[in-house]
Amino acid sequence: MKSKLSLLYVGTTQTGFLGYSEASSYTLEVRKNYLEAVKFLESGAPPDALLCDLQITGGSAFELHRWVRSNFRLHKMAFVLVAPEFNPDHFRESFRERIDDYFVEPLPPMEALLGRLRFLKEFRSRNPFSEIPSMPEEHLAYRFPWSKRILDIVVASSVLLVLSPLLLLVMLAIRLESRGSVLYVSKRVGRVPFDFYKFRSMRLGADDELSLLAREKNQYKTAQSPVEVDFSKPCPRCAKLPQGHFCSPILHIGPYSICDYWFTYQKKRAVKANASFVKIDQDPRITRVGRFIRNTSIDELPQLFNVLKGDMSIVGNRPLPVYEAEKLTKGYMSKRFLAPAGITGLWQVELRGRSGVMSEEERMKLDNQYADHFVGDRYSFWYDFKLILRTIPALFQKSAV
Repeated sequence: MKSKLSLLYVGTTQTGFLGYSEASSYTLEVRKNYLEAVKFLESGAPPDALLCDLQITGGSAFELHRWVRSNFRLHKMAFVLVAPEFNPDHFRESFRERIDDYFVEPLPPMEALLGRLRFLKEFRSRNPFSEIPSMPEEHLAYRFPWSKRILDIVVASSVLLVLSPLLLLVMLAIRLESRGSVLYVSKRVGRVPFDFYKFRSMRLGADDELSLLAREKNQYKTAQSPVEVDFSKPCPRCAKLPQGHFCSPILHIGPYSICDYWFTYQKKRAVKANASFVKIDQDPRITRVGRFIRNTSIDELPQLFNVLKGDMSIVGNRPLPVYEAEKLTKGYMSKRFLAPAGITGLWQVELRGRSGVMSEEERMKLDNQYADHFVGDRYSFWYDFKLILRTIPALFQKSAV
């Protein structure tokens, strides 16, 4: 039987989370501001995990985290930041400060949240770095392996030099078929946001049509339409119980009350309906030249300039549009951002071996797998080199990259 988790929540925004306090699998203490939190942590045994609003009275989550990590007695306590919305600057700072996790409201279902907090508790208990209450600033900085950077520069420069005649022909073909710039520039999120380059493969105004197409033709979508939490609809389990009895703890969210099971069930259905990734099957916005350069992956070649600039690496996790990155900042999914943005990566070459079919969950698992390989002293030059070699046959499969 799992032991109870002891949790401390600092802030005032998570009213739904406060309703979980009747659960038997953990204990919860709530403190509304910085001073109350410090007094509580100084007065007794530290909790297993602390969840803190980004902004709290008397300080911020970052200031409280620095105080926590300066206290040796609290070094095994997990610290989770809870932000009202995704902010790239705060996201980067949370990594720089070594905060254990970064959640964006609303919090995930309680079962998933407790699982993540239990993992962070075990990680901090076993991780040797958790024995160090504070570290010099140079150890906190993100370090890019020099061997990886040399590989990036050599490969990107060589490919651009050899393929420069092809690049000129593609630019001419795009310009002749449709008006507009030959390059498509968009904001993407890797470890940091940057301007992402591709050859334009769609007609002008294509971005404005994405929302409608994503609802109708997204390959990663697993439900027909999003399902929001309906507080007026009774829980089918509770309906079978005597009046005044409930199948799970009651949550109080604003003016509404709902049992934990029914709230979690509806939220899970909503999450499935709103996939984190977007990929349109038979996208009608693509031009004839665009379809050719996509099927041959020629549209990706301008990203070699991103590599030379240092925005990306040859091998990494694909940089995401902002609307996708915002959905991947919760729990285990955010681990993928520990690796640099890349032109190719593990999931692209694995996709080739699966005939171009891969679920969203499998893709996220492979992104995290590469991030595990990249962090710390696990990086291998030869592992990246093998992925580059495996990418070559993948270029000739439709939708491989």
